[in-house]
Amino acid sequence: MVNKKIKREILTYTSVILGTVLLSVVVQHYWFQPYTVKGDSMKPILHEGNRIIINKHSKLERFDIVVLQAPYSSDFLVKRIVGLPGETVEYKDDVLYINNKVKKEPHLHKYLSKVPAYERFTENFSTYELSPDGTIPDGYVLVLGDNRRISRDGRHFGLTPISSIMGEVNMKYWPLKEMTFMH
Repeated sequence: MVNKKIKREILTYTSVILGTVLLSVVVQHYWFQPYTVKGDSMKPILHEGNRIIINKHSKLERFDIVVLQAPYSSDFLVKRIVGLPGETVEYKDDVLYINNKVKKEPHLHKYLSKVPAYERFTENFSTYELSPDGTIPDGYVLVLGDNRRISRDGRHFGLTPISSIMGEVNMKYWPLKEMTFMH
């Protein structure tokens, strides 16, 4: 009698643990995935060692923070989408122009307020350097790091195929005192 009860409990606990592990694997593979930030190209929003959750099924929009496959290695990068398919992007004197219209970047206020007037935060740049007609083609986006002075991003490696994007960063959960939803 006692043996049957112990076996039943072991079977119950084992099935709960296996079910939980299986559910976790399925959720991470198809919907959400944790990631640890490497580097400081997204400061002040994200720092080296921050832990984040990626949503693999988000509709990508301008200024979303995303994790993407690095075009030059097997690593992953965290960057911000600045340009979308069909758009031209230009930086001139630290001002962002999308299709020749000024577009504000409120996420950069912390940096821009500290840059002396005689220095550039984002060097002058245009998608004409990346595409013959300056337009981002279908299936591609332009990504940049928020910490523009040190970031290796689309200005250096070109346009990013949307298929290389793992997903949008939805949450920073580590360190706990900085836990926040990103969108």
